[in-house]
Amino acid sequence: MVVSPLVFPPRKRRPSAGSFISPKLADMNLVQSLLSLSREISSLKPLQCLLKRNSLSVVNKTKLLSILFEELLRNPVSNFFSPSTLLCFEEMYIVLQRIKTLIEDCSNGSKMWLLMQIRVLSNSFHELTLELSTLLDIFPFKEVELSQDVEELVVLVRKQCSQSKPLVDPRDEFLRLEVLAMLDRIEKEIVPDHFKLKKVVEDLGLRDNSSCREEIESLQEEIQNQNDEKSKSDIVSLIGLVRYANCVLFGSSTASQSDHRRRKSISDLTIPADFRCPVSLELMRDPVVVATGQTYDRESINQWIESGHSTCPKTGQTLAHSNLIANRALRNLIAMWCREQGIPFETVGSNEKVNGVKATKAAFEATKMTVSFLVNKLSGSQSMEAANGVIYELRALSKTDSDSRACIAEAGAIPTLVRYLASGVGSQHPNLQVNAVTTILNLSILEANKTMIMETDGALNGVIEVLLSGATWEAKGNAAATIFSLSGVHAYRKSLGRKTRVIRGLINLVKDGPTSSQRDALVAILNLAGDRENVGRLIEGGVIEMVNGAIDELPEETVMILEAVVRRGGVAAIAAAFNTIKKLAAILREGSDNARESAAATLVTICRKGGSEVVAELATIPGIERIIWEVMGSGTMRGRRKAATLLRILRRWAAGLDLDANNVADSSSMMTMSVNNTSRTVMPA
Repeated sequence: MVVSPLVFPPRKRRPSAGSFISPKLADMNLVQSLLSLSREISSLKPLQCLLKRNSLSVVNKTKLLSILFEELLRNPVSNFFSPSTLLCFEEMYIVLQRIKTLIEDCSNGSKMWLLMQIRVLSNSFHELTLELSTLLDIFPFKEVELSQDVEELVVLVRKQCSQSKPLVDPRDEFLRLEVLAMLDRIEKEIVPDHFKLKKVVEDLGLRDNSSCREEIESLQEEIQNQNDEKSKSDIVSLIGLVRYANCVLFGSSTASQSDHRRRKSISDLTIPADFRCPVSLELMRDPVVVATGQTYDRESINQWIESGHSTCPKTGQTLAHSNLIANRALRNLIAMWCREQGIPFETVGSNEKVNGVKATKAAFEATKMTVSFLVNKLSGSQSMEAANGVIYELRALSKTDSDSRACIAEAGAIPTLVRYLASGVGSQHPNLQVNAVTTILNLSILEANKTMIMETDGALNGVIEVLLSGATWEAKGNAAATIFSLSGVHAYRKSLGRKTRVIRGLINLVKDGPTSSQRDALVAILNLAGDRENVGRLIEGGVIEMVNGAIDELPEETVMILEAVVRRGGVAAIAAAFNTIKKLAAILREGSDNARESAAATLVTICRKGGSEVVAELATIPGIERIIWEVMGSGTMRGRRKAATLLRILRRWAAGLDLDANNVADSSSMMTMSVNNTSRTVMPA
């Protein structure tokens, strides 16, 4: 059999020399594999911008070696080689594998990082050439009996390999020193010379917006390939330089937005329940474990604790301590899922970190220069098209890290962005409105920026205007997400809840919008429902009716809202929720574990506060006790506990006993013990 290299996913890190193995084939099959491999290397294009001479030299030598393997297959002397000859061929196969891998990695990786590693990579090409020379020195010419022409060709290749010297192209080295000098000047807050900057990036093949964006993505991927912090920090500096060059040299490109739209959006996917934060219902970026053993996204649980809560949001238990332990196993699973789905996984770190790496002075100053350039350009924009391009760049930059968000806000971008939120702008230039509101959304992620947005004249009203009458569902959804972000601050949650336009806009978006926009609105409503004063306004605005209409399509989100509303809403909430009882029972039967947990908790609250009439309505549902027992046997810990309490309420009602909440609550722990015993027999070992 002949070994044919398979197409594998891109490597995350270049394998070491010891990682390569020979195919362990016998005799002519091994020669055939060598021929196939040498032809694959011969078909590779030599590197174009950097290491051109190094790659061209090794490709040409491999082409000549393929003639040797063709000769051996055409005129086999024997079907069997001696052990020494076989070993020589096996070692040659490994060297050719390494050559192919080196050329492919240099072709597919970041050009800037390739430039920084130019000396190391030049030496790698030289070492492989010397290894070929050694193998050709011991090549058994007598055993294989080559024709004179082919033997002379092999001798020539051997001579060329042995005379090879480490080669660093002076042009490549000059480019490397220029980039280092630019980074040094940026670190000293000196703006790079644009003529020199253009010369460097064009020599690296970065000639437009698209190539610069690809280079930035390659550099971001390269960070994950590195083990040492210095290399990671160097790459972060290079990202800042390329981003600056892209903005000042090639301008803003609205055409690149088509690439943005083609990418998968997290809103279009069904996120596994275990990957979603129980508080925000969003994909967790930095999952952490609290004292009760429950996992939350770090940002959400921090906001919960900082708001004065001392209990676990999911279980209601008092937190023994406020320490948060990183759930790295879950984070890795989420990152793998994101890669499989083709969506970016943006880690959340401290404000000083970019992609989990501490930002360098050069990277920070490059970001400031980029932001200053863009904000000044936006202020002087003469047309909506020009403004759209600049705001799109700000949107992309605000998505990257906290430093960028801080720089954009500090540069005074928020008041300028407000101008492009108006309905008149959206009707004529819908993409511009989307980019403006999304930029504000991205900026609001940083805590300090929330205050700036709330205090900037017209900013909040502009976001609400987009929520109510945005030109696209995407704009409305991102406006709702902005409301959610701002409501993370307790004081702002109260002020947002007092605005009837906010509540009306969110509820209408859930009723009429597509699924992705509905989710944005639902998490915002859930945040607002965390304040008791807001619950009454939500009920008046029709939140219970909204839940009733959307519960079939989005059960988890809507039931969590219903649970929060009935817990804090008093008699009015219970009366309004009466018509949801049968749908809650259906979720108990068929919903996800999280949805069943919230449904059970909601039913307990409704039954406790609503009295016999509500319990009687629940009791009319066929098989309700069996459904509750199923939750007690296989639900979440809190779901089992709530289901046990619910069953106790039903049985007290059936026995004609008082439904006093305290009695029910006191007995629930005994019922939970019963559930635990039952679960041991029901659940598999």
